[in-house]
Amino acid sequence: MSQMTRSSQTVRLPRATFSQLRTFEAVARLGGVTRAAESLHLAQPTVSVQLRELTALVGAELVAPAGRGIQLTEAGRALLEAVRAISTEWQTFEDTVQSLAGLHKGVLRVAGVTTAEYFIAQVLKPFHALYPGIDIDLAIENRDAVVRRLEHDLDDIAVMMLPPAHLAVDSYAFLDNPLVLISPVGHAWAASRRMPLRRLDGCPLLMREPGSGTRQTALEWLAQRGVTPKIQMTLGSNEALKHAVAAGLGLAIISSHTLREDPASEGLAVVGVAGLPIRQQWKLVWRSDRRLPLVSRAFLDFVKSRGAAPASALREPRPPSRSRS
Repeated sequence: MSQMTRSSQTVRLPRATFSQLRTFEAVARLGGVTRAAESLHLAQPTVSVQLRELTALVGAELVAPAGRGIQLTEAGRALLEAVRAISTEWQTFEDTVQSLAGLHKGVLRVAGVTTAEYFIAQVLKPFHALYPGIDIDLAIENRDAVVRRLEHDLDDIAVMMLPPAHLAVDSYAFLDNPLVLISPVGHAWAASRRMPLRRLDGCPLLMREPGSGTRQTALEWLAQRGVTPKIQMTLGSNEALKHAVAAGLGLAIISSHTLREDPASEGLAVVGVAGLPIRQQWKLVWRSDRRLPLVSRAFLDFVKSRGAAPASALREPRPPSRSRS
């Protein structure tokens, strides 16, 4: 009888909606209504209304002005803890449902830096074949944008060379990423096999835009060796960079993944330089202070089971016709 009594008791559910709680969490995490609206793809008035409605439901002020942003009140901090607890429990529920379904449903949320578009499909293809019911939500951006997506919890896993130092993250290196120097096929250095690195000092180089991981890695690597190239031109994609090099506008350091097996077919040559290629690796990166969904954990386990691969392992016969690395 007591068991029936307990089971028939009314469960007290919060009057706040998931939408209101999600909006409040974004405002609290990002420190303001404007950033929260951008992150949630909502209009600022919508975010403000939801915040006011939630404040009225709670019966206490949740945020207070602080300079150009906001800070949480004591009630706001308590609510944020409750929202995160609810989020954790909901994630546990979703994992349970997915586990019962045998990973036949779910979404894998991945963001990759733009050079990754040359090989990411080859990584995802066998996983999708193993779990055809899993939907894959893939975003391709430059490194700065991918880092922002990690900050805002828009993705579960990121593919990049350089994990952000300011976030609590874990990573797994799964693929080599050699960075090489390319020139036009008719360039005087095209046939070089071991040109001295110092000849790149003051050399006109074409570079990807600020925010590109390839650009950051190349410039830091050269600077550590006392080499300062002249950045002659900045371009917004790997394909534009290769076309500019082939046209004779300068040389470039680029990921070997962006090149065809026969670079000469694109009017390009890989220049042999002492110390090059720059040895880097592609990494899967995820927040260590967040609980990974079951689908994402399955993807990580799948990639780890295959082990790290050399740069040539996932090379496509022809790269995409355009890229934003």
